[in-house]
Amino acid sequence: MVLKTGIEKAFASQQALLKAEKPSMERTSLKEFQPNGNHIEVITGIRRCGKSTLMNQIKKLHYPRSAFFNFEDSRIFGFEVHDFPKLDEVMPPSAEAYFFDEIQNVETWEVFIRQLHDRGAKIFITGSNASLLSRELGTRLTGRNIRHEIFPFSYAEFLLYKKKERSADSFWQYLQTGGFPEFLASGRTEMLQNLMKDIVLRDIAVRHGVRNTKALMDITFFLLSNTGKECTYNSLKNNFGLGSANTASDYLNWLEDSYLLFFLQRFSWSAKNSAVNPRKVYCVDNGMAHANTFSFSEDKGRMLENAVFLHLRRQTSELYYFRENKECDFVVMENRQCKQVIQCCWELNGDNKMRETAGLLEAMDYFNLNEGTIVTMNQSDTLRLEGKTIHLVPAHAYVS
Repeated sequence: MVLKTGIEKAFASQQALLKAEKPSMERTSLKEFQPNGNHIEVITGIRRCGKSTLMNQIKKLHYPRSAFFNFEDSRIFGFEVHDFPKLDEVMPPSAEAYFFDEIQNVETWEVFIRQLHDRGAKIFITGSNASLLSRELGTRLTGRNIRHEIFPFSYAEFLLYKKKERSADSFWQYLQTGGFPEFLASGRTEMLQNLMKDIVLRDIAVRHGVRNTKALMDITFFLLSNTGKECTYNSLKNNFGLGSANTASDYLNWLEDSYLLFFLQRFSWSAKNSAVNPRKVYCVDNGMAHANTFSFSEDKGRMLENAVFLHLRRQTSELYYFRENKECDFVVMENRQCKQVIQCCWELNGDNKMRETAGLLEAMDYFNLNEGTIVTMNQSDTLRLEGKTIHLVPAHAYVS
């Protein structure tokens, strides 16, 4: 429980900081954003990716006379659901919208949001844990919310921030640095290392009561080192001495809920088969993987594949990899129809041409597609094989 005077001081201080904040680069999400009536707008994404900045940009552009409150403020440590009426009294009654940052830190926060929404208020909330938000939104707030996922800077945003042009050179730089705004500003690798540890130890271990934090951290480092490769619950259980495959499943689910890692299912028309097949792991940001492992930065092909995955994942969650006899990196589905098949290859040459095209052609046959794409580092070409067309596209032209 927090005293009302403490909430008043925190609220006033936060408003002053918002007003003093220097103008920042507009996110692509801001240009695409249009307020959706009276729905609760939910902005989710990994820590430090720019959710709060985006929220402030929306506030200034669309709702200048609104109220903002950040629940990660150390001055309100111990804030409980019973403190919300005090906050309600502190916030101006004439506010045209309410913005709440990292609200999932307060248990049963959705009770207050429901009451505020029932009064006709326009509400925006952010959070860095997809599972917690979706669980509460799915109980008391079903049908009342619209979700927006935010990632670290895309390649296009990186170019804008760095004032660079699209080219193989600038894309190579993006592959190494990634898109966390704070890291791009400072260049301090320890920022990404500390962020990863905060997510694993604070957001996952403390929240879920994980006792064996060493195993959790070791698995996280292992997965970051093996970005673009397959993993299974049983292999992790055996390699790290976990009590059961269910423990491994929990760890991976929590890592994905935090947006640190994503786990891509193998395509199957059977949901059961998709669930039991090995999954491929990808990191939310190339810079994050680069800062926390050596092996990732030594494999340029996997760096490219991770960037292409993030490009596709920003657009859709209906994304898979394909494997029958051969493998194709990405399958994009929409309403149970395959829209694209994509292969990633740093450079297509005589040594790997058969291997790289074989997996793509098999996927094209399987989904009855006449065209496919191979994303390379810097090649443009068109191939005609087995009556099908394969487009070679340089990554700096393909990734947005």
